Amino acid sequence: MTPEIRLATVEDAEAAAWCHLQCWQEAYAGLAPADLLAQRTANVEQRIERWTQAIEAGSTRWLAIDPAAESVRERVAGFANSSSGRDEDSPVPLELQAIYTRASWWGTGLGRRLLEVAVGKDPAYLWVFEDNERALGFYRRHGFAPDGTRKHDDFFDLWEIRLLRT
Repeated sequence: MTPEIRLATVEDAEAAAWCHLQCWQEAYAGLAPADLLAQRTANVEQRIERWTQAIEAGSTRWLAIDPAAESVRERVAGFANSSSGRDEDSPVPLELQAIYTRASWWGTGLGRRLLEVAVGKDPAYLWVFEDNERALGFYRRHGFAPDGTRKHDDFFDLWEIRLLRT
């Protein structure tokens, strides 16, 4: 069945938090140091609180709800959120802050659907781990290209590059 994409509510925070942590585990296995990845994805209560706070603060977060899911841990198949650019040197006004789908949904078009609701065809930028070839391929297919800006992500101890679509 095709997931329904809709805005997140506070009631979705637990399911969204599980998805978030599981997506990190699936997407960053082999990229981030294993011990650090395990540490960063161990505290679901903290992630639930962060989701709750963001939604309560008005953050627009899109969820892909799996209608066939049997547990809260599987209810959210993916998510995306965008906002005004957070960087001082934002190359365009719109930033794609996050987009993830569970590995079981990779290659199904769900990522494209989430990208469409989060940024549409508008000019946008995002940060991606420079060695994340799967994500880089996805973004290239959707018109994003490196703009030459690079920074270190201390949370996962990885280098990121900024991609831009004009």
